Amino acid sequence: MQTSQLAAIPNKGAAVWLTGLPAAGKTTVALAVQEALHNSGRLACVIDGDELRRGLCSDLGFTEKDRTENVRRAAEMAVYLSKQGIITIIALISPMRLQRSSARSLHGEAGIPFMEVWVSTPIEVCRQRDPKGLYNRYNQGNLHGLTGMDDPYEPPDCPDLVLPTDTMTISEAVDAVMAMLHKSGIL
Repeated sequence: MQTSQLAAIPNKGAAVWLTGLPAAGKTTVALAVQEALHNSGRLACVIDGDELRRGLCSDLGFTEKDRTENVRRAAEMAVYLSKQGIITIIALISPMRLQRSSARSLHGEAGIPFMEVWVSTPIEVCRQRDPKGLYNRYNQGNLHGLTGMDDPYEPPDCPDLVLPTDTMTISEAVDAVMAMLHKSGIL
């Protein structure tokens, strides 16, 4: 789609916050949703936790304080992008409910719609997928503080959407997110 065509489409920004265990499928879903939004003529951007850790958050470790700061930085970036009319899809473990609640509040204060999506893949499936070898490194004793193993993960109490990626296809997950965005008036 050409820039002039995009300019003619009213853009309302929003944040779609994907949370879940390592290897749950957050980034895969986020990129597929971004593509679907682009194909429908909407501006969309993915904020990926791994990418943040390589750049903007490379100074942070994995203590609770550092993880909270990581989530805060991602939320601030998402608010900024969403204010520009971009649907921002955040793929971030964000293990603690309080961290995600703070991100939601930050968006609320800015008047930006915020939808929490729990990528609810069971840990057994995440361990089988293990695309980055995290669980393997943990099992060998070469990694400590892995979320869901020896570091806690608190599932959302009331997510706006649950995506069990162990039983649904990526296409079904994208359709569910797009339906949520339609229902919320974003699309």
